Amino acid sequence: MTAAPNSVRYFALIPAAGVGARMEAGSPKQYLPIAGKPMLRHALDAFLASPLIAHTYVVVSAEDGMIDTVVPEHGAGVGVSVLRCGGATRMETILNGLQALHGSIAAHDQVLVHDAARPGLTPALIAKLIAEVGAHPAGGLLALPVVDTVKRAGPGGLSTQTVPRDGLWLAQTPQMFSYALLHQALSEAPDPQAITDDASAVEALGLAPKLIEGHPRNLKVTLPRDIHTAELYLAHSWPILES
Repeated sequence: MTAAPNSVRYFALIPAAGVGARMEAGSPKQYLPIAGKPMLRHALDAFLASPLIAHTYVVVSAEDGMIDTVVPEHGAGVGVSVLRCGGATRMETILNGLQALHGSIAAHDQVLVHDAARPGLTPALIAKLIAEVGAHPAGGLLALPVVDTVKRAGPGGLSTQTVPRDGLWLAQTPQMFSYALLHQALSEAPDPQAITDDASAVEALGLAPKLIEGHPRNLKVTLPRDIHTAELYLAHSWPILES
């Protein structure tokens, strides 16, 4: 992983210490099988297939007994390392991972944080994010513009307002920021409960990350019904970026 002093390297960081309570499964959702292999492995394979990624780090809890069955054999030798320092929240897990990497990643190197529960990522989406964010100082993220009419619900599930969708986007991952910026944003977050993704922590610093249009196949598997949708997308060869 050596590089010239001023060159930028790209690292993937996958927080995978969650329990996936909403999936109502007997194991953390990142280990549930989708299209023949654990959900987390799909995300790992996308980063491993990208020539742009210098190394991928998976952050799990210290008690995780399943990760060794998911990472490729010989781990670090094939571009993946497991960090057993996961926290109680997603933000804490990412911050712990960044702190564990202090000194091995330069301040200007870029970190792509990706949800373990997004198995539809492809090398083409990774390349698009890196190319279109470019040198934007506030980093950027994959996202989808809202195309449906948005309603605000009141008591009893009644529609009380139609919300203008102009300028609204649905955030995806990876979200890419320099190591220094991401570490600062998460460390200085005034209200951890308000940090729903890494971009929101960067926004709290007064910065504006760049939105890069992603793809519906990069959906987050949250509920049991999402598994079937993810498998439909995964049945198609990648890369795929068409709408």
